[in-house]
Amino acid sequence: MFPVSRLAAVREAAGAAGVGALLLTPGPDLRYVTGYDALPLERLTCLVVPAAGEAFLVVPRLELPAAEHSPAARLGLEFVAWDETDDPYALVARRLGSPSVVALADRMWAMQSLRFRAALPGAEQVLAGSVLGRLRVRKSPAEVAALREAGAAIDAVHAQVPGFLRAGRTEREVGRDIAEAILAAGHSTVDFVIVASGPNGASPHHELSDRVIRPGDPVVVDIGGQMPSGYCSDSTRVYCVGEPPAGFAEYYEVLRRAQEAACAAVRPGVPCEAVDAAARDIIAEAGHGEHFIHRTGHGIGLETHEDPYIVSGNTAPLAPGFAFSVEPGIYLPSRHGARIEDILVCTETGGERLNDRPRELVVV
Repeated sequence: MFPVSRLAAVREAAGAAGVGALLLTPGPDLRYVTGYDALPLERLTCLVVPAAGEAFLVVPRLELPAAEHSPAARLGLEFVAWDETDDPYALVARRLGSPSVVALADRMWAMQSLRFRAALPGAEQVLAGSVLGRLRVRKSPAEVAALREAGAAIDAVHAQVPGFLRAGRTEREVGRDIAEAILAAGHSTVDFVIVASGPNGASPHHELSDRVIRPGDPVVVDIGGQMPSGYCSDSTRVYCVGEPPAGFAEYYEVLRRAQEAACAAVRPGVPCEAVDAAARDIIAEAGHGEHFIHRTGHGIGLETHEDPYIVSGNTAPLAPGFAFSVEPGIYLPSRHGARIEDILVCTETGGERLNDRPRELVVV
């Protein structure tokens, strides 16, 4: 999952990008390079990857045992422990010298980036994504396998959702059952649970409320978590408690066709925006263009949202190993809404869905 060769690839990418060093604090960038899922603390943990020279990991002394027992220990890194009265930012600056450009982890805390600015006043700061992005976006076979495992785990949860849904229960009660099921299915964390019933379904990022589910309510269920591997799941299905309201089944069928068309459009060389257009055109032709209010998808891996983004204006071509959601939606304000979401990976010949639950409207 976290090959030793990755560190050399990152060093080479830094040099090619004109970056003197990468500074990677706890988060997905650090975990991608080393496998170390370090605690995000006010005490600095930072992987330093010079474009020329050996990488080293700066850690608070009390975190040294955790680092030494992490996958980072396989990389042959020097671990540089610092004590409570030390200045770890000055330590990094002394070892680096005077780089003209440093790339900071995309999720680095502002307090840390400002301390690095003070310690390295002559260095321009850029995002590490400018170096790591083209590496992280193309998943290895091991990463795809991890995402496939995550997809199967979240599918197992969706299989249980009809048993949780019934009139008289609140969204929050259903959400509690789903969260327990996400962990029971093998996830290490629950990242989000959206149970959006009736008019709440018209809000794409509604989460949970005390609204009581009523007979005839469509319910949008969008759920995901992180597996022990660090890789994420994300899948949306729509359920209806009893017979759906007038007109809902018709626009749900439009949505199903749109999602199918977008998935069918996935293949190497196709621009990201073309996948978005494949779904959007069908929805617009059916008169619901104004009701599709977000992009068609987002990349997924160590983060639920990462490159590539499946959106108009993104002309980047798909390539084998790209993994992303395809999730068009139709939202009718104050009435109801619907979204169908699968994770796909671009293969050499097309797209492979990593979610297998039925996409038809499920009436419970």
